[in-house]
Amino acid sequence: MPHDHHGHAHIDPASGDRRVAVAIWANALLTVAQVVGGLLSGSLALIADALHNLSDMASLVIAFAARKIARRPADRRMTFGYGRIEIVAALINYTTLIVVGLYLVYEGGMRLIDPPEVGGWTVVIVGGIALAVDALTAALTWSMQKGSANIRALFLHNLSDALASVAVVVGGALILLYDWRLVDPLVTIGIALYILWMAASEIGGPIRTLMLGSPPDVDADALIATVLGVEGVAELHHVHLWQMQEHEAGLDTHVVLDAAGWTRLEEVKAEIKRVIAERFGIEHSTLEFERAGAQCDADLFGHGHAHSH
Repeated sequence: MPHDHHGHAHIDPASGDRRVAVAIWANALLTVAQVVGGLLSGSLALIADALHNLSDMASLVIAFAARKIARRPADRRMTFGYGRIEIVAALINYTTLIVVGLYLVYEGGMRLIDPPEVGGWTVVIVGGIALAVDALTAALTWSMQKGSANIRALFLHNLSDALASVAVVVGGALILLYDWRLVDPLVTIGIALYILWMAASEIGGPIRTLMLGSPPDVDADALIATVLGVEGVAELHHVHLWQMQEHEAGLDTHVVLDAAGWTRLEEVKAEIKRVIAERFGIEHSTLEFERAGAQCDADLFGHGHAHSH
């Protein structure tokens, strides 16, 4: 149900913002350390992790800004409010993850052909610092991510970072112990494939919302059957179900009433609003009523007119 998202409300917006701000600074410092470490040691895996962290920092900044903007009240320019900016932010973050992942696969592949010298100690030390920062960022955003696609994109970013850092440390250790140079590009490609898999599996949600798709957890057929079950309702058409914001679904529809229903229109309307709120968590609905016999000839979904056969 879209409306039981109050479980995450215990983090007030300001402390949530503070957490994201701390994470931004930690990641900024880490990116610098990794780039320097990567250049000094010749490790692509470290540079890969730095790029990933840079995209992380960008995603933190985007998520931070989106959180702030999303809290603005609706105005005449944005009559639905600004909540969807968080969905846009999630989409941007997943897209950048895919770009970073593809680049790393390419770079790692080139290095498999010609593996360079890599200084193992630098890799292990910087990788260890990275792991600490990634763990901190993931911890800061863990409790916030359950209720927000924006913060979830961020959390997954950080989780993938932490795993990448583990891989970098292991890679550095293998170079020190066995001088096994191929491990650096192999680790890089492994990190990249994981990033790609994760981003590809998560990007569908924001796209669906921005495409005005039906809420994934609302069964449209069950909803229609429920409304048709209300006494006085003869049929429905022009049904529009959509995800207004991350935790708010909306329903716009034309409701055709039979003769008895037409005389008690307000009661029927109240009953429809009650059942859709109770069973489907839809608090926002716009209902247009028509009398049986005088209704327009229209499709069930969308706003097209029924085709005469």
